[in-house]
Amino acid sequence: MDIALNNVPRTRRTRIVCISDTHNSTPKLPKGDVLIHAGDLTNTGSYSELSKAIQWLEKADFERKIVIAGNHDMTLDRNFYLAHGQRIHGQNPQDLEKCLALLEASTSITYLCHSSATIRLTDPKGPGTEFIVFGSPYSPRVGLWAFSYDREEGCPKNSAPQESSDSAPQASPSSGPAAGELWSSIPPNADIVITHTPPYGYCDASLGCEVLRKVISEVRPRLHICGHVHQARGAERVRWDTRGAIRPDYGPFELAVERWVDPNPDVTSAKISLVDLTARRGNRPLDFDGHVLLKRHHEPHQRASTEQESTSRETRTLLNSGAHDQLTARAGSDADLGGSEAANFPTTIGSGLQNRAVEPADRPNRRETCIVNCSIAANSYPHTGGKIFRKPIVVDLNLPVWR
Repeated sequence: MDIALNNVPRTRRTRIVCISDTHNSTPKLPKGDVLIHAGDLTNTGSYSELSKAIQWLEKADFERKIVIAGNHDMTLDRNFYLAHGQRIHGQNPQDLEKCLALLEASTSITYLCHSSATIRLTDPKGPGTEFIVFGSPYSPRVGLWAFSYDREEGCPKNSAPQESSDSAPQASPSSGPAAGELWSSIPPNADIVITHTPPYGYCDASLGCEVLRKVISEVRPRLHICGHVHQARGAERVRWDTRGAIRPDYGPFELAVERWVDPNPDVTSAKISLVDLTARRGNRPLDFDGHVLLKRHHEPHQRASTEQESTSRETRTLLNSGAHDQLTARAGSDADLGGSEAANFPTTIGSGLQNRAVEPADRPNRRETCIVNCSIAANSYPHTGGKIFRKPIVVDLNLPVWR
């Protein structure tokens, strides 16, 4: 038994508070181990806007805080602002170096600009976990905004979120990075991916990026956090087909997608909006790599029955088991999730599909990903009719233990 356990990753529950699209607001944050902000801290990225947002984030009580920019944080996109800053801020140009330094020089914030980092939680009272995270501010081009790129030719040109105002110029943008090259930067061993844009088809109201969807379906991180499309706030748990069947345009098939329904949507309620991906309260934990679950505060470990959990399809409630924490199953043509996967999801490879290995070389058992759109703003910029805000989304996730 001891030999077997030595070959299995140990994990422990880690609480991640997810926010995005705060747009100059400073909402009250629930407690957690890690805070992640998925972009659009401001409306135009002015120094005063950024300073207010960074001061709020630096005061937040989390062991680690990870931040990316978004298309509204214009001064953080150096090349964009040098080309278009005068049209955005008129006769009051912002100091690029000072704006960037607010994040880059912060001692309490990990700022990721299309880059990755290994995060290790070292607080003796914390979970003692670590994870590889990739963060990127980019989103498909709509008008003239920061960190933009063109959709690849042949991808559907979906209607975009309204992102216009008198102060936001809508001139023809210059070409930017190619989507394929851009998203190929996501490391194959990433545990958490943070992008401002959602992937197409998941928490995106059909406005996300098609190329990002394909890359995420191949990398299959534990958690993908995004925002940008305000009306698509929510979470979806995706179970991937790891048997090799892919679609050239979208990548590997999904076996099932379950939508999370917020158990506490009332913004006046003190209860958190929780997505629970652990085994607590009888839940089935995220099916990722197999693990020995270590309880917090150095309690004796217990081994999770991963094989049994990953093949059981007796319940539709996969994220939360409470009476109100239900998920709506979406699998192919609304296939019933009861019974075996083989019965409901045939292995026949149809016309136009290719059969190739899509497993990451170093982790062959990445079977599920939870995608979370954590937009705080409920209505689109410029917030006609007043600003409407929602709660942060809290995610409980088993992450590898380093000590």
